[in-house]
Amino acid sequence: MDVFIIGITGGIGGLLAQKLRSRGDAVHGLVRRDDQQAELARRGVTAQVGDLASMTVEQLATAFGDVDVIVFSAGSNGGSREVTTAIDGDGVVKAIKAARLAGVERFVLVSVLPESWRERDLGDEVEYYFAVKKGADVALSRSDLNWLILRPSLLLDGPGIGTVSLGPAEFHGEITRDDVAATLAELLHEPRIGRRILELNTGSTPIEEAVLANVRA
Repeated sequence: MDVFIIGITGGIGGLLAQKLRSRGDAVHGLVRRDDQQAELARRGVTAQVGDLASMTVEQLATAFGDVDVIVFSAGSNGGSREVTTAIDGDGVVKAIKAARLAGVERFVLVSVLPESWRERDLGDEVEYYFAVKKGADVALSRSDLNWLILRPSLLLDGPGIGTVSLGPAEFHGEITRDDVAATLAELLHEPRIGRRILELNTGSTPIEEAVLANVRA
């Protein structure tokens, strides 16, 4: 499989790249600096240098090339409104248009559980982040691409446990980025799952079994 990751230098994107490479997949990505490109090249990953916020749709489509699937895992993590709009909102819409132009049908978006942090007193910028993420989900779900939206619960660092709870609706808890990346890698290798929104939390089901359980008959 040939995969392009937007957000390949992030926590989930970087782990996903490693897992895909270990399975023998070709991995490409978008980075902002030459040194990042060189570092990824040492790991067998081909990266294009560019800024998602300033690239045109045509430039992004050229960067995609003829890959099999695009994974969008970039995000502002509730930073400034300007960055959230540029990456989590406009960036997703731009990537959808670029995927169409490049002729890439499969598009996987890493989103967020709507219930995340509801027990906290959130600031305006984080509330805005959730609203923009929801808007991106809507934009992708209304596209003509073969899309998949994955909504993980609160992200943690550290090694994964290899078991999850995955389905159309899950409780909000917490999950390691490692388990999210492992679930993504398995989903990418299951072409029968498409045009779906799946939520992801820590659970007791082995990842491969959890993915297979979401294949519709």
